[in-house]
Amino acid sequence: MSLDARTTVGVVGAGTMGAGIAQVAATAGHRVLVHDADAEAMARARKVLEHIHNRLVEKGRLTRAAAEETLARVSFEHRVEKLAPCGLVIEAIVEDLDVKRALFASLEGVVDQGCVLATNTSSLSVSAIASACRENARVLGVHFFNPAPLMPLVEVVPAIQTKEDVVESTRRRIDDWGKTTVRVKDTPGFIVNRVARPFYGEALRILDEGIADAATIDWAMTEIGGFRMGPFALMDLIGNDVNYAVTETVFRAFYNDPRYKPSFTQKRMVEAGLLGRKSGRGFYDYSDDARNPDPNRDETLGREILNRILVMLINEAADALYWGIASRDDIDLAMTKGVNYPRGLLLWADQFGIREVLAHLDALQKEYAEDRYRPSPLLRRMAQEGATFW
Repeated sequence: MSLDARTTVGVVGAGTMGAGIAQVAATAGHRVLVHDADAEAMARARKVLEHIHNRLVEKGRLTRAAAEETLARVSFEHRVEKLAPCGLVIEAIVEDLDVKRALFASLEGVVDQGCVLATNTSSLSVSAIASACRENARVLGVHFFNPAPLMPLVEVVPAIQTKEDVVESTRRRIDDWGKTTVRVKDTPGFIVNRVARPFYGEALRILDEGIADAATIDWAMTEIGGFRMGPFALMDLIGNDVNYAVTETVFRAFYNDPRYKPSFTQKRMVEAGLLGRKSGRGFYDYSDDARNPDPNRDETLGREILNRILVMLINEAADALYWGIASRDDIDLAMTKGVNYPRGLLLWADQFGIREVLAHLDALQKEYAEDRYRPSPLLRRMAQEGATFW
C-alpha cells in the first residue's frame, strides 16, 4: 500500500483531536475529508480551523494565500460514504471499543481495499478494533497527542494482524508531515501513557502519605528535576477526570497490577468536581483572588521526592524495553517528544547509575512490602553485569 502527497486523507470525528489531525494533513498538502455524525461539531471544527489560520496570518507565520489554500483542502462531509476516495482514514471518535469496531466495519463498505484504516485510540486494543474488519491487515494505530498540530510525537501501533508494508508506509507518510514517529507494540498505554503513570501515581502516593504537599512535590520536580510542569499542576491542566480515567484504564488492562493502582485522593476529587483548571479548582485554586500555598524548599526533601518518582519512571521505561514494547531509542524519544521530559528516562538511568536506581527500588520494596515497587528484571540483570542503556 502506497501513501503519498496525492493521497486523500479522511478524518472521522470533528472534535479537538480530529480537527487537529485534519489541520496537520491539510498543511502537508493533502485533500482532507472530515466526517462527523454531529453537524454542529463539524461547524465548530470549521470555525476553529479558520480562527487558527487567521491567527497564523496575523502572527506572520503564514501568508493569507497559503492559509486559504490549506483551508480549501479541507471539506466537511455529513455522509460517511463521501470518504470513498480516501487512501488513509484516521478515526478520532469516542474511546469506546464497540463504537470504534462498528465504525471500522462500516468503513470497509465505503473505501477500497487499498485504503489504510487507522485509529487514534490512546488506550484501547488496536487488534480488537482491527478484528471488526475483514481486511484487517490494513488497520493500525496512529496515536497523536493533543494538540495535534503542535505536539511532535505520533505513536504508530501495529495490530497483530497489520501487514508490515502498511506500518512502514504509514509511518513514512506521518514523518513527512513533520511528525516524530515511534513504533510501539499493541499493549495498554502504548509507550507514553504507560511509562508516565508513576509521574502522577507516585506523586499522589507521596501526597497521600503526608510526606509533602502538592506545591512542594511540584517544586521538587520542576526546580530540581527540570520537568516543565509538576505532576499536580499537570493533572490540573489535563483534568483530574481525564487523568484518573487513563490511570484506571491502564490499571484494569494490566489485570490490576499494583504499579498502576489509582489514587483514592484523585478519585474523590473527581467525584467532588474538583477537576482542575476547567472547573476552577483542583489541586490548586484558579480563582482570581486565590492564594495557593508556597512550597517547602528544603533541598534534602526535594531530592528525596525527585529520586522516588524518577526511579519509578525509570523502572517503567526499563520494563517497557524488557517486554519489547518499543526500542530503547523510541522509548526515550517518546518521553522527550510526547511529554517533554528533560531527558530520556533510559539515558537518565545511566546518568543516575543503574545500581543506584536498583538500590532505591529495593529499599522502597523492602519498606512497603508491595509489588508496586518491584524492580524490572532488566535493571537487576544490568546492575549485575555493570551494563548501561546507552
